[in-house]
Amino acid sequence: MNRIYDFGSGCTNPDTFPVEELAKAAASGIREVGAEFSRYPGDLGHLGMRQILARRESDREGIAIDPDHVALTNGSMQGVTLTAEAFLVDGEPNIIVTEELTYSGTIGAYRRLGVQMAGVRVDEQGMCIDDLEAVLQRFQHAGTPPRFIYTLPTYQNPTGSVMPRERRLQLIEVAHRFGIPIVEDNCYADVHFEGDKEPALYTLDDTDHPHIYLCSLSKILGPGVRLGYVYAKPPMLKKVLDRRYDGGNSLLAASVLASFFGDRLWDHVNRMNLALKEKRDAVFVGLQTHLGDVCTWSHPVGGLFIWLHLPDDVDHQKLRQLADEANVRYAPGSAFHIEGVDLPNLRLAFGYPPLDAIHEGIPFLAEGIRSASGVADSGQRTAAG
Repeated sequence: MNRIYDFGSGCTNPDTFPVEELAKAAASGIREVGAEFSRYPGDLGHLGMRQILARRESDREGIAIDPDHVALTNGSMQGVTLTAEAFLVDGEPNIIVTEELTYSGTIGAYRRLGVQMAGVRVDEQGMCIDDLEAVLQRFQHAGTPPRFIYTLPTYQNPTGSVMPRERRLQLIEVAHRFGIPIVEDNCYADVHFEGDKEPALYTLDDTDHPHIYLCSLSKILGPGVRLGYVYAKPPMLKKVLDRRYDGGNSLLAASVLASFFGDRLWDHVNRMNLALKEKRDAVFVGLQTHLGDVCTWSHPVGGLFIWLHLPDDVDHQKLRQLADEANVRYAPGSAFHIEGVDLPNLRLAFGYPPLDAIHEGIPFLAEGIRSASGVADSGQRTAAG
């Protein structure tokens, strides 16, 4: 069977998944909960897990977090949908403002809910605030204010951009001025490789402006564990949880993960990030070596994605055919545009493929790009830096 080079999957590194440690944690976690498994876990979920996640936020952001303001969810996507449902109004226009390029899963969820998405331009520093203000002004004049602003300010999916502190403060100021709630998706928060971390939006606003924060364990452990969380202060948290009808997050999963993470959360994160950084750097070298004269790409300091800009004349259908023949997977830029616009971009995910598959697969992808754009192969080039 021919090898598959999967740069399309947004999953994290299977090489660092702690199988044996989790197996041991399962025994102690299950015993700790015991007969409580016979009861529904409730809207908030396992207290020990919520305490660990509150410490996670407090350690990273430097502010105290109340575990009773944290609710466990079945992945962060449940938080995305619950939040949207909490703000939608039957029989009225339901508009959500977001980056025009955003996570394809969120786009799909909003479409199924009948939401009208209003896009804001994105640059190398995330959502453009001047365009955000113009979008909000347009809807205000039309008498149809958006329900909220949904944003991925840190290691944005798909571009990998990070919004600097000054722009974050501007976003908050604009949201205040227009009276629009903020929904912050920070699921990549701890997938960090170098440099200083920017603060989460919720830490920069000490007012009562409505703010909902979404995060996840999918990117620091694996999406298969299906554990995310919503953080919001009352009464906003209740507004979201009033849309919940599932009896609560899996107490079994939460008990195992609480036992596993305990006091080793950051040791696990650091070990994971070292391996992911090595994979990211291998993609950088491969792109520079094989496509440095025809393409440009983002240089994310965290997250799981590199945003590749293709030659303007690339034939996307031909590229897909050539990539399929070489068993190379990637995500087309159009999948992340809220209106599905064709873009001269690919999203390359580096977390899932093994390191040797990155070394082998990037040259195949490069060959396909060159052939699909009519650029002659100039051969192997030396990586710059």
